[in-house]
Amino acid sequence: MKIAVIFGGTGYIGMWTWKRLRARFDRIILADVHEPSEPLPDGVLFTACDVRQPVIPQLETTLGGEAFDSIEWVFHYSAVHREPGHAFEEYFDTNLPGAEHVTAFAEHYRVPHIFFTASIAVYGPTRTATDESAPKYPNSGYGISKLAAELIHERWAMGAPERRLITCRPGVVYGPGDPGNILRMIQAVKKGIFAFPGNPNIYKSYAYIEGLLDSIEFTMDREEKIIRYNYVEHPTEPLCNLVKHIEAFLGKRSRTIPLPLWALVPAAHVVQWLTGAKSSIHPKRVRKAAMPTHIVPQWLIDHGFTFKYDFATSLKDWKAKRPEDF
Repeated sequence: MKIAVIFGGTGYIGMWTWKRLRARFDRIILADVHEPSEPLPDGVLFTACDVRQPVIPQLETTLGGEAFDSIEWVFHYSAVHREPGHAFEEYFDTNLPGAEHVTAFAEHYRVPHIFFTASIAVYGPTRTATDESAPKYPNSGYGISKLAAELIHERWAMGAPERRLITCRPGVVYGPGDPGNILRMIQAVKKGIFAFPGNPNIYKSYAYIEGLLDSIEFTMDREEKIIRYNYVEHPTEPLCNLVKHIEAFLGKRSRTIPLPLWALVPAAHVVQWLTGAKSSIHPKRVRKAAMPTHIVPQWLIDHGFTFKYDFATSLKDWKAKRPEDF
């Protein structure tokens, strides 16, 4: 029996992963603190699991003795990741114990393969084109904790010759059913006005979920012991170009208004004060939106990966799969 365990399996990437990879495994276990948002088919099971605590006892009942040498892949997606939204120490309280507990689980059950999602946040600010060989200068609790978690997973990989580790550093993931940055941009353009902080010519790297899944399968089927790769749509484009693609897709022009950071950041502080810190307009979010993320998926390019989507074609695929988002 071939088994996969997905830690963080009911999250956005986790749910898309089991749907894509279902035919590869006899059983898929979704281990998460949140219950699934939809019914699960035969062969896909949910078990409550908090990676901040040792996960072996949490999964023993679900797995039973048959799991030894039967779990072929562990996917580790569990993380505290939203910025802002958490205290600085919360990223470390979850992401580091999570790495320790998931790798201990893999060692206990003699799992040969781990797929781990890190983040482009490990690079810190990326004002120029940045590939996997670039120095790592994380400047946030999320980025620092993810870089440390990468090292914990690599320690596991080096513990036995048969172990393989794939570390993916995706950009901000978007796609059908995701209410994040790209959908907010689409909705703003649809209303006829899109205001953005700072320079409209900054580069912004994003990761379409279907393309990310393509890269997961591509790397799973290779043989390298350790793979570290970026995933973003290729090529990365300036923010103003993304707006133009959305306008062309919607068949609608919008008024784009660049707003200076020197005015927006103080305004965001005022909004937080007036709303009791309940508004989504947050100074950190404003600064983050104005920061370039110019990521190059060089490992995939060098190894012959086929990028099926750029930003424009991803919008068409998204609408075909979930037209109600538009």
